[in-house]
Amino acid sequence: MITVDSLVKRYGTTTAVDGMTFTVQPGRVTGFLGPNGAGKSTTMRVVLGLDRPTSGQALVDGRPFRDATAPLALVGSLLDGKAFDRSRSARNHLRAVGAANGVGRSRVEEVLEVAGLTSVAHRSAGSFSLGMGQRLGIATALLADPPVVMLDEPVNGLDPDGITWIRRLTRQLADEGRTVFLSSHLMSEMELTADHLVIVGRGRVLADTPMTDFISSTSGERVQVATPDATTLAALLAAPGVTVTSAEPGALDVRGVPASAIGEVAARHGIVLHQLATQRLSLEDAFMKLTNDTVDFHGTDSRSVK
Repeated sequence: MITVDSLVKRYGTTTAVDGMTFTVQPGRVTGFLGPNGAGKSTTMRVVLGLDRPTSGQALVDGRPFRDATAPLALVGSLLDGKAFDRSRSARNHLRAVGAANGVGRSRVEEVLEVAGLTSVAHRSAGSFSLGMGQRLGIATALLADPPVVMLDEPVNGLDPDGITWIRRLTRQLADEGRTVFLSSHLMSEMELTADHLVIVGRGRVLADTPMTDFISSTSGERVQVATPDATTLAALLAAPGVTVTSAEPGALDVRGVPASAIGEVAARHGIVLHQLATQRLSLEDAFMKLTNDTVDFHGTDSRSVK
């Protein structure tokens, strides 16, 4: 597993990571989320021994990764999809990395197949598109069959087929008992992929929780109701702890009462319902609600630009 304990990393007067503590467990996909500048990439770099912590520690399998005798066989990582010799073919890139880590050529062919690159393995890596470069980077991460896989923005540049592939691949790796740790800005994709979330903002952990618990605890649920008797129904639902709002005539947004209870009230009073639907916030909605105060740069509506 990956253990981050009271981790602090400063660059001069800038504190990139400010006392983070969390554990990435095997057998599940852990999503690492946060606004730009939240400290995600810095934390990953410290875990991989690319940056030294100012204080605290980040361990893989109970020890600093830089002390690993066979690094690629312990952690497979993707931080930069273009981190390869552009003049080499994809196959020769993997063979070179494999030769330095005791990995044979048969395994190179296996990961080329897994990444969908067999047919273009003879081409120079420098000619690859962003998405193909991501595939090659992931193939490199998997080359030594590591028990821990860390991927930073793995779907960057991938087409829909590639995104679906990453989703299936990370699920398979976790199901095999591996530790899978990945960051992404695509909330809709993370919602489909991750089992557990570590959410950070301004270098601190804001949430460390299962995906389903995070969404439900952050958002609760609301019921959307469409009825020609909206005013009457709203009055009948009024009670302590219940919030009823209306954005347009005939539409109610109800919080604090389940849909079943609303339907029963409507039936007792002969109120016609055209819609009765329970709505839960998406991961993106819940994430924005939690991290809004930690975002340093907010855009503006184009209508305000003169």
